[in-house]
Amino acid sequence: MYKTSKYTLTDKMSYLICDNYTLLQVMSRFDLSLGFGDKTVQEVCRENGVDCRTFLAVVNFMIEDSDRMEDDDVKDISMPSLMNYLKQAHHYFLDFCLPTIRRKLIEAIDCSTENEVAFLILKFFDQYAGEVRKHMDYEDMNVFTYVENLMTGRETGGFRISQFARRHDQIDATLTELKNIIIKYYPAKGNNHLLNAVLFDIFSCEQDLASHCRVEDYLFVPAVLRLEKEGK
Repeated sequence: MYKTSKYTLTDKMSYLICDNYTLLQVMSRFDLSLGFGDKTVQEVCRENGVDCRTFLAVVNFMIEDSDRMEDDDVKDISMPSLMNYLKQAHHYFLDFCLPTIRRKLIEAIDCSTENEVAFLILKFFDQYAGEVRKHMDYEDMNVFTYVENLMTGRETGGFRISQFARRHDQIDATLTELKNIIIKYYPAKGNNHLLNAVLFDIFSCEQDLASHCRVEDYLFVPAVLRLEKEGK
């Protein structure tokens, strides 16, 4: 059963993971590795050069069923630490998660014959992966560069984070089609363990991406808005 109150800097890091294993992804994106024994969150973060307040802001936001953050939580966020977390998440999705799912899809479906459904599945997956890449490349090249310029007082080119907020919608229509094709139309042949496993991975990826977008919308954007106001 997951914790209903906020994690604190004195909680053992091992407790966080055993309490909610999905936080393994958060740890990885903060460049925190396993093997921390009985050390607290504060000790693990300090030893790895991670801003503890930012780490806790993210993990507590992830466990709360809310799209609102307290002003103090946003105020305490380290923008470099949060941006590194977001960049690591982009690297995970684009270079590991989506390519891994594609390889599993090819292994699970029959592409050796003229199987139109199989090729349609791959087509929709590649379209989805392309949309995710386009979206994240835009963030890496435009949004994060803007924030870095904002923090260092360099020219920002008139860009405002509100432009990103308007652009930032969920990329889920294509993925919904992909899931429907697999669930409703791919013919069952023999052992379906592989196909069920990759479908499970697709659902997990969708949930992980939704959480990632929530962090951007409700932690990152308010923190940048605060920077913009301070720079006036």
